[in-house]
Amino acid sequence: MSLRPALLACALALLCQPISAGEPARYRSAQEIIDAAPAEAWRTPDPANLLYLELESGRVVIELAPQFAPGHVANIRTLAREHFWDGLSIYRSQDNFVVQFGDPDGDDPAKARPLGTAKKKLPAEFHRASAGLRFDRLPDADGWAPQVGFVDGFPVGRDPKAGTTWLAHCYGTLGAGRSNEADSSIGAELYVVDGQSPRQLDDNITVVGRVIQGMERLSVIPRGPAPMGFYEKPELRTTIKAIKLASEVPEAERTPLQLLRTDSKAFAEATEARRNRRDDFYKRPAGHIDLCNVPLPVRAGVP
Repeated sequence: MSLRPALLACALALLCQPISAGEPARYRSAQEIIDAAPAEAWRTPDPANLLYLELESGRVVIELAPQFAPGHVANIRTLAREHFWDGLSIYRSQDNFVVQFGDPDGDDPAKARPLGTAKKKLPAEFHRASAGLRFDRLPDADGWAPQVGFVDGFPVGRDPKAGTTWLAHCYGTLGAGRSNEADSSIGAELYVVDGQSPRQLDDNITVVGRVIQGMERLSVIPRGPAPMGFYEKPELRTTIKAIKLASEVPEAERTPLQLLRTDSKAFAEATEARRNRRDDFYKRPAGHIDLCNVPLPVRAGVP
């Protein structure tokens, strides 16, 4: 289902509202709209779909996308439960591209960490059938997909002729690293986009989720050497204390978060406010917004 015209029209009409009767209308910023969003416009992510990446600098919270990559997400859950990543590292940080983590010796059978009960082979999950997905479409043109928008808060591309939808490579996207073979990823080696959105990777790599809190802990990691950012010296790697499923963490130790629903009126209004900013700084509203420049609002939830 696409974003209904009535909802978009509502967003356009409500961007400027009078402060009170008789006063001139004023522009409402995206943040003002988000701050005023009602409780029903927010959702609490399922703890079974949340990963906690624990670093010395703190926690990074990742939401998984089993609706797009069920096989990989199932493997990732197994690897997390069996503590596969604990004590491993972020071993790559490529400028304006990604940070990558997992087992740096994964290609060496003599040194590789055992995968436990995780599956050793999975099919590629680059895209899925569009049928059954609630698709909240952006009206803006895109250079990488016939249509773009959101599914369950995740930025996606969609091809209505092929009937397929895929997760987009925006800032914070979590992908499963692979070699040249399409089916060579299992979710043990993961990367997070921390540069300009490399949308050329869309529908070419299995995407498994995205960071919803803590990207600042990844974006400041020192860059590795050219050309690809792999650290030559192991001591330069960033140690992973643990990667856990939130559902496996005592409730009192979880990070309570809520995400703004992308099918809500508040999200549509906030997106329109970003598309056509009319505050004192902007002299010419852009009239356009890029899929990856539509951030998903996140707020602290109830512990």
